[in-house]
Amino acid sequence: QENSFSLLALKHYFDEFETAAPNFTSRVWFGAQFAGEQPYVGYSTDRTAVNIPTAELTAAGDTSVTLSNDGTGRLYYRIGLQTAPANLQLDPLDRGFVVSRTYESVDDSADVSQDSDGTWHVKAGAMVRVRVSLVAQSARTQVALIDPIPAGLEILNAELATTPQELAGEDLDGKDSAATGFGYWRRSWFDHQNLRDDRAEAFAGFLPGGVYEYTYLATATTLGSFVVPPPRAEQIYAPETFGRGSSAVLVVE
Repeated sequence: QENSFSLLALKHYFDEFETAAPNFTSRVWFGAQFAGEQPYVGYSTDRTAVNIPTAELTAAGDTSVTLSNDGTGRLYYRIGLQTAPANLQLDPLDRGFVVSRTYESVDDSADVSQDSDGTWHVKAGAMVRVRVSLVAQSARTQVALIDPIPAGLEILNAELATTPQELAGEDLDGKDSAATGFGYWRRSWFDHQNLRDDRAEAFAGFLPGGVYEYTYLATATTLGSFVVPPPRAEQIYAPETFGRGSSAVLVVE
């Protein structure tokens, strides 16, 4: 039903604002500098991008952006800013969520250790429990928790036939379980999860304020030193409400 009404709304919008077929030339200025132009004739899903290097952004005194369309039809545009950190060592940031991550040994306490500078050491072939803590300061909706994994680890997914059966009793997905007269019941703060090659994800449609944990198992498969991006949480439809943990270095040896 939601998809149907979305399509109906788009049809009404088209009938109201797209009565004239596009036939115009779009031009862009960055400050007083001409950035480019593109003609559009007829209805099309084609897009044109104008990229301005960061060096020019920081050097320009006038950072205003001016767009124009000379002709008939409507111009749709998006202005975005893409950045990258200058340092891979990122500190935690709280904008509505507090997120942190630790690595724990499973079979032998000597398998996982941490230096005083925060660097993690994992023995090759060892099994690791990844524990992500999430603090929501108040009730939130449509929450996503994402934990990137280092390239030296591989997530163990209990849903796959290749995962050893002796791990069936492990807490692979952050859910609690208990015995009842009708078997086992399971509950979790999240609605569903994705265990991917490069990250683990958990999603909650509604999350009351409180403290939560998400855990999964991984195996150290590749020797080397790896930078681990920070875990993060955000409201999917209000990304300004977010939080991240700190980045880390993990060494498989």
